[in-house]
Amino acid sequence: MGGRQSVVGPGNPRQAPGTVPVAWSPVALIVQKFGGTSVGDPERIREVADHVARTVRHGDRVVLVVSAMGKETDELLRLAADVSSTHPGRELDMLITAGERKAMALVCMALHDAGVPADSFTGSQAGFLTDTTHGNAKILEVRPERVRTTVDAGRVAVVGGSQGVSTENDVTFLGRGGSDTTAVALAHALGADVCELYTDVTGVFTTDPRLVPTARRMPAVSFDELLEMTASGCPKPAMRSVEYARTHGVRLHVRSAFTWQEGTWVDEEEPNMEQAIVSAVTHDASEAKMTIAGVPDRPGVAGTLFRALADHDVNVDLIVQNVSAQGVTDISFTVPRDDIERTLEETRKLVAEVGAVGVDADPDIARVSIVGAGMRTNPGVAATMFETLADHGVNIQMISTSAIRVSCVVAESQVEEAVAALHDAFDLADA
Repeated sequence: MGGRQSVVGPGNPRQAPGTVPVAWSPVALIVQKFGGTSVGDPERIREVADHVARTVRHGDRVVLVVSAMGKETDELLRLAADVSSTHPGRELDMLITAGERKAMALVCMALHDAGVPADSFTGSQAGFLTDTTHGNAKILEVRPERVRTTVDAGRVAVVGGSQGVSTENDVTFLGRGGSDTTAVALAHALGADVCELYTDVTGVFTTDPRLVPTARRMPAVSFDELLEMTASGCPKPAMRSVEYARTHGVRLHVRSAFTWQEGTWVDEEEPNMEQAIVSAVTHDASEAKMTIAGVPDRPGVAGTLFRALADHDVNVDLIVQNVSAQGVTDISFTVPRDDIERTLEETRKLVAEVGAVGVDADPDIARVSIVGAGMRTNPGVAATMFETLADHGVNIQMISTSAIRVSCVVAESQVEEAVAALHDAFDLADA
């Protein structure tokens, strides 16, 4: 990824912590993404326009990606439910993406009012080609010629987030959080210097500051760490955008839409003699645990079970299979809580097919995780986590690990206590 860094606003907020200061360059290309809260009403739209205008006046070229205003996507979905019980994917995508089109046009008008020439583009106009999956389309290719032409002409390109056009020429929606992915994909396609993701918080924190007031903003985090964090409950940025950024080497800066304060830089991990063993504690209370009892312990049974769920678009996460006893075993796994009924329907069919005893669902669970690149070379981290939870009377129902993450499924009623206890145990509090 090429390009030169430049200064935006006081204090050089795009200068990464710990790096040598760089000379100001008037030709940096920046992709800035503002979420729904940031463009939630006319006043905030004007503030975004002023923010972008200030960036432009410092000599940078800007491509702006915007989400739908506030809770507009939810309102459109409610409207669809009021109108009809039938929601064809093609029409629902056409409806939902109207929210981003509305926002991009309004932001563009505000930019003109601020003296900044700008042109708005839908996802299809910006060159986003996707597959044919409605509601959660995947980007196949980005052809940003019109965006590039606009920027080269000294204008700001304002792109509606989370949308594209399918290979069958239908409007598609990239799913929740898709505006982050739009911004990262544009940054890669345009060779931007940085992709700035503006949110309603000042960066990525060591845990949810609403649960732990002493949570600390992280000045920097690696792609691998942030990917594990977003996969285990960190709500922002969207996990797909982090995956895309890591794959294509797009440098990210997660920061507040309401201040010029420096946020959290996301880049390739660099060796650090003082690398924290654990960088963050995350939690996710949006899952349910499913247990299929009395499953015959023979080859192919697990494949049959999980292939059937995959074919019905059920996203299975943690999986634990107990040790076989007398030729049968239990298999537990987690799924999104919204998919409980669909999962039960499918697994009940499979119970009879594979000769299992039955299936049970527990929606009252949550996952708590610790994440840190330093865990690769430091033994005893998992033991400390388990001991800490035991000391606070938190029972562990399931365990899952990766090279830099340990996750435990616990009772939902205990997850907040678990998060606070682990945050203290690994000394992550703000000094």
